[in-house]
Amino acid sequence: MECDYPASKKNKVVHPMDCEMKEEPTNAASMNQHSLWSQWQLLDSILPTGGFAHSYGLEAAMQSRMVNNPEELRSFVVQVLENTGSLLLPFVFCANKSPDAATWVKLDQLLEAMLTNEVSRKASMSQGSALLRVAASVFTEIQSLQDLRQTFLGSKIVSFHHAPIFGLLCGLVGFDSETTQRAYMFITMRDVISAATRLNLIGPLAASVLQHQVAADAERMVQKWKDRGVEEATQTTPLLDALQGCHAYMFSRLFCS
Repeated sequence: MECDYPASKKNKVVHPMDCEMKEEPTNAASMNQHSLWSQWQLLDSILPTGGFAHSYGLEAAMQSRMVNNPEELRSFVVQVLENTGSLLLPFVFCANKSPDAATWVKLDQLLEAMLTNEVSRKASMSQGSALLRVAASVFTEIQSLQDLRQTFLGSKIVSFHHAPIFGLLCGLVGFDSETTQRAYMFITMRDVISAATRLNLIGPLAASVLQHQVAADAERMVQKWKDRGVEEATQTTPLLDALQGCHAYMFSRLFCS
């Protein structure tokens, strides 16, 4: 008796012409995918911007016996994030919203006037100039970065502070404003906790756990301080500023700030 069941699919011969060719990605999609890789690289710790040479005042806080254990370290990190959000996030936001040379120069000059702490001022300049140098060398497809560096390198018009340059660069590689501000808070948190491991305050595993725990506080700071103009920039933790200013007077130190 013959079976009326349809032939099994795995026995069915499919002619090559019956298969539809996958559509090649459009140029726009390809460019968008490439920009994602650039965005991730910008946040990669392997990018040699000099961020790991600074402790954000943690080394001075430890020598002053104000941070002695992991619990006090967590409180310190949260305060650094609070101060970063209130003082520097407005500069990151404004530079990202208008990523052009004229806006960047004004923001850089204003931040130069606001940073009265000599140690943090020099640290900001050092990190900012390193970031621009690396970005101009890595992201060669962004001609405006090359022009910016060639125009202002060696001039006394700008100081190359980190926050405005970071916001400008994020705008040029395609970050939206909220992601840019969140990214700035992330690298701040990452660098402070990394400094704590090299100061032997916590181990690498404990540092990863702490970073995960503090992430909720960092997001709260982003939501609290995001999308503000530079006229609202303010110092919320003056004790941190004082501690960082003491860094230059320490007899023995591992970090630049």
